[in-house]
Amino acid sequence: MKKNVGKTDGVIRLILVAILVILYFSLGLKGTVGIIVLGIAVILCLTVVTGVCPLYMLLGINTCEKKGKK
Repeated sequence: MKKNVGKTDGVIRLILVAILVILYFSLGLKGTVGIIVLGIAVILCLTVVTGVCPLYMLLGINTCEKKGKK
């Protein structure tokens, strides 16, 4: 699969993961809300690790930096 998540996008996603995990533990989220918050955090983390976002593929978005021709 072709990578479509750039560096800046990845950093933003990791910041969101940190915020979601902090909210989960600091607010003591339980039940369905807690599962949803952690699920979103896991999905964001996986997209950063793999560099591929399936939603971006469907929408035709690519945040990777374009390589300049030399």
